[in-house]
Amino acid sequence: MAKPNKKGPTKTVDIYCAGCKTQLYKYRKGGKGALVKCFKERIVKDFTLQEGICPHCDQAFARDTLIRGAPALKMIGGKVVMK
Repeated sequence: MAKPNKKGPTKTVDIYCAGCKTQLYKYRKGGKGALVKCFKERIVKDFTLQEGICPHCDQAFARDTLIRGAPALKMIGGKVVMK
């Protein structure tokens, strides 16, 4: 299967925890759909201490996985908000 484009899109979005509104990532997202997954190579700035866990409320918001052969975080529904 094809890997995602390394450079990726130029538009960045901020990803926040849905529970405590703490910023988690600044991410280069492609398309206009819902945030289902985050490819690790597209994360511009990471505000988390542990991967997939909110640093403020310690709630898990994503699971580590491989998508199309690339490392990614699969978001748990309703745990994150994108602006």
